[in-house]
Amino acid sequence: MKSSIWEILMLLSFASSWPVSIVKALRTKIVIGKSPIFMSIIIFGYIMGIIHKIINCPGDYVVWLYVFNMLIVGFDLFLYFLYIGKNKKEMMLNKK
Repeated sequence: MKSSIWEILMLLSFASSWPVSIVKALRTKIVIGKSPIFMSIIIFGYIMGIIHKIINCPGDYVVWLYVFNMLIVGFDLFLYFLYIGKNKKEMMLNKK
């Protein structure tokens, strides 16, 4: 079974929303409020989508949209861990 236009549009809409979060994190270096658990669950979902495509729809090019989305969310998760220590330290200094 090949992917539908609806699956493609869903993946493209997700792919267009994560860069907004990434650009904000890169610009402000503030990640407080982001949830690493949420992002990890999203990555897990993309991995499951990739596995499904490989097993049930070999050769379906949409697998690359899952990979792309997973990489984008993975980069946002990387930025979270890169900046969260500094964010927490600054919050502690501002409380004093």
